[in-house]
Amino acid sequence: MLCCRGTEQYLQGGVKLPTGGKVRERAAPNRCDSGTDSIVWMGEGTQYGLRLFFTPWVYTQGIFYFEVTYMQNLGTQLLDNLSFVIGCVFIVVGLALGARVVERFLPEKRKVSAARRVSIIGICAAIATVLHILDFPLLFIAPEFYKLDFSELPVLLCGFYLGPGATVACEGVKIVLKLLLKGTSTAFVGDFANFVVGCCFVLPATIWYHAHKSKHSAVIGLIIGTLSMTVLGTAFNAVYLLPKFSQLFEMPMDAIISLGANIHASIRDVGTFAIFCVAPLNLIKGGVVSFLTMLLYKRVARPLFGIHQ
Repeated sequence: MLCCRGTEQYLQGGVKLPTGGKVRERAAPNRCDSGTDSIVWMGEGTQYGLRLFFTPWVYTQGIFYFEVTYMQNLGTQLLDNLSFVIGCVFIVVGLALGARVVERFLPEKRKVSAARRVSIIGICAAIATVLHILDFPLLFIAPEFYKLDFSELPVLLCGFYLGPGATVACEGVKIVLKLLLKGTSTAFVGDFANFVVGCCFVLPATIWYHAHKSKHSAVIGLIIGTLSMTVLGTAFNAVYLLPKFSQLFEMPMDAIISLGANIHASIRDVGTFAIFCVAPLNLIKGGVVSFLTMLLYKRVARPLFGIHQ
């Protein structure tokens, strides 16, 4: 049985399915027969804006749920958090320009056509988006709204091949695709955090690798990137992201800290929350992604990056 779940509540009646199915009018939930093996049950009485995508959400007890993302909802969220989004855009542009400036001083530059560069960034960003959507919490380390994903793996592969500028572009495209496919549940705070903290990881790693191209320098770059992400990401959460999350959601900071204190008794304030919850997640992510990058880079470089050769 297939059920549809909206961004805030279950999908209601009064919609036309693209498969040609019909909604039967009755007081009980509607059984929509679209001519496939799947059955959609829907209620009545609520209208929604334009549907954009069905996103797989969770499978439980024989029911496969889908989360529905609406362009109208995403646009409303953008307007509601406009000042925050504009600030994020300035930081994104600053990181992109900084990466391009650094790229000019690197000793060796790989010469690739603009079309091939765009295609490689697009392929890696698409893979990163899928990995980003498949995030999951580690409830024994941090509260549920902190989730772990390995989407920096294809971003790093792209950066090792094309350079630091490509990593920022790939990270940015990944976040945009994720917002279009899944929307945001954190008023863009979590998405912005993923971008900035991801750049704290991939930029130092790719810059060091391209400055001293060798397997040994790749390992050192990944270690530097992991430490950078852990230190800067933890500080960024404590100083800016957690207070901003509290402000946008009108959630007292004490309530957020108490969520961490339920996991780690040593948590007493924002600083200890970041140290005991955020830092371990970043270390785990950096370690796993670094290991997979070293394991996979040479194996995927020829089929993935030589796709147009």
